Amino acid sequence: MPSSIPASGTADVTHTTQTVPGPKKNSALSDILSLLWRDKVALLSAFLLLIVLVCVVVGPWLMADKARALNLMARNAPPFSLEKGWMFVLGADALGRSLLARIIVASQNTMLIAASAVAISIVVGGLLGLIAGYKEGWISAVLLRLADAIMSFPSMLLAVIVLFVFDPGVTNVILVLAVSRIPIFLRTVRAEVLEIKERMFVTAARAMGARTDRILLQHIAPMVLPTLINLAALEMAFVMLVESGLSFLGIGIQPPEVTWGLMVADGRNYLGSAWWLSFWPGVAIMLVTMALNLLSNWLRIATDPVERWRLQTTVGKNV
Repeated sequence: MPSSIPASGTADVTHTTQTVPGPKKNSALSDILSLLWRDKVALLSAFLLLIVLVCVVVGPWLMADKARALNLMARNAPPFSLEKGWMFVLGADALGRSLLARIIVASQNTMLIAASAVAISIVVGGLLGLIAGYKEGWISAVLLRLADAIMSFPSMLLAVIVLFVFDPGVTNVILVLAVSRIPIFLRTVRAEVLEIKERMFVTAARAMGARTDRILLQHIAPMVLPTLINLAALEMAFVMLVESGLSFLGIGIQPPEVTWGLMVADGRNYLGSAWWLSFWPGVAIMLVTMALNLLSNWLRIATDPVERWRLQTTVGKNV
């Protein structure tokens, strides 16, 4: 019996290929967030700083009128008395102004001064540190001697002298605080560059004819950036304390501008009868300073490849 056989002599076979998805790689952001979630102290610090950031951005827009509103019937009203409304939950000052509203409004000037001074210090000190560490020679010697000259004066004393001679406005306060912190970033970056420039990738870039500015900005600067971020958090806390001290001495920010340090200074004459006038702004300074220090410690671990790898391994084992 004849059988029908395909001309090709083989049967058609359809192959289906299925791609098995591999394990998804966590993004850098998710890794950072997982590490932050694991450290509850750092998480609380970040949450507190986020609240302060919201107050800085929208606080003056929402609370400016309430912070300036006078109410002589509520002069030195004690805290936690809601008879005058929830805005007086922290009490009132000598002119009957809400302390809560004034603390929220003052957060903008306080954080703006600290952030601006540190930003200027990072840019100027970082660039000078890159040059001093890479070039060495007489350029490095001159920059180091300049840094030593600035650091020979305590930051507070230098600020007092400069602000006593010039007007104690916001701009002058930012500039004098920035100049006093430049040597810190210059020396830190220089020490990092002295080690990084001897690595193979820098030697290879130099051998391929890369320009000095390209090597510094595209190869060395990204390696120094994590250290600068950690140091910036610490320096912001220090600048906040110095600015508060200057305002307390009366040569910092002047009325009608307001900062937390100025609020502490305004309440020193009422410590015996209305302690809350200086207490609540002091608590705000203490909490933000502590949060910046704790978050800086966490950033040091999270940006260190060795420590970060160990933390991620510990998280994986615990899960």
